[in-house]
Amino acid sequence: MAQPHELNTDPDRLLFAYWVPNVSGGLVVSKIPQNTSSSLKSNLTYARTAEQHGFEYALTQIRFTALYGAAEQHESVSFSQALLHGTERLKVIAAILPGPWTPAVVAKQLASIDNYTDGRIAVNIVSGWFKGEFHAIGEWWLDHAERYRRSNEFMRCLRGIWTAPEDEGFTFSGDFYRFKNYKLAPKPVQKPHPPIFQGGNSEDARVNGAEVADWYFMNGNDLEGFRAQIQDVKARAAKVGREEHVKFAVNGFVIVRDTEEEAIRVLQEIQGKADQGAIEAFAQEVKNAGQSTKEKQGMWATSTFNDLVQYNDGFKTKLVGTKEQVAERIVLLKALGVNLLLTAFLHYDQEVEQFGKEVLPLVRKLEAEGRGKDVAYEIERTGEVYQKR
Repeated sequence: MAQPHELNTDPDRLLFAYWVPNVSGGLVVSKIPQNTSSSLKSNLTYARTAEQHGFEYALTQIRFTALYGAAEQHESVSFSQALLHGTERLKVIAAILPGPWTPAVVAKQLASIDNYTDGRIAVNIVSGWFKGEFHAIGEWWLDHAERYRRSNEFMRCLRGIWTAPEDEGFTFSGDFYRFKNYKLAPKPVQKPHPPIFQGGNSEDARVNGAEVADWYFMNGNDLEGFRAQIQDVKARAAKVGREEHVKFAVNGFVIVRDTEEEAIRVLQEIQGKADQGAIEAFAQEVKNAGQSTKEKQGMWATSTFNDLVQYNDGFKTKLVGTKEQVAERIVLLKALGVNLLLTAFLHYDQEVEQFGKEVLPLVRKLEAEGRGKDVAYEIERTGEVYQKR
């Protein structure tokens, strides 16, 4: 295993990740020109650049059919493995969709990849929101609560298969999956197992985050939204003895320019050149997410047209400004309880490196000064930008 990056030696540090653009169209649903490619060649360059400048994770996307401008979609597990073989330290989170995949297949795939790559694979369980995608590939479409209940079983099975005693194997009897004395060999290199991520804003997603996941992904939000979500998942986790086991990650789209005014103009141009047809189609499909829950709370339930231009509400995280402003806002997120920041960019060809050179070291400097620990202090300094408008 390669030695950690010099910026990543503090065990209390915030972790940095980036969205892998393994689907075409970039990370915004806009007709603005983007210096971002979905090719493996370009993505190997992005991965090596990210690794060189202190990023610790990358997240591949899973899509079986086209939507919101993503005309081409490379498969997530094979793409993740290719990136891992082209890097030395970077960990890659492969997105998995229950239904098309089964726990047995995923457990076997990722255990093998973990062995090939010295323990650098992780998994993100995506419960699904694109009804047309499921129908196109001949998969049953379940309602929101059932999709998340299936994901709950899926994650329990992954953990069980990876950690079952070798002499007993894994036995499980659920509504979606069943195993009897299943023995996996070889087991993953990582102990107790590769990290399990899952996300969502709904009550169903929060239950899964509290009960079975290691990491809980959040979309962009305002200040109170972040605080309420983190506190709620922690409280649920405490009820099942897992409060210390759940960590939090948040999505954020980054625009760093020399002045705040210039960064805001870039944001306005992205939104002003939004692909209206693609976003309207996306908005229709995501009604299967948060708006379909009984509490009308969850992914994209309150997202505006401009929010949907970045399809995980990344603009709401407010990482738009100078390098100093963005670093300040990042330590506020850490103070709120965020453990990992998942970034995305307009121009991957230049901005992965820019963030690594200009912003990440500033965050480490602030952390070394003790910043990112006092919530009240960070809110006083930076919180106004996250207030509801």
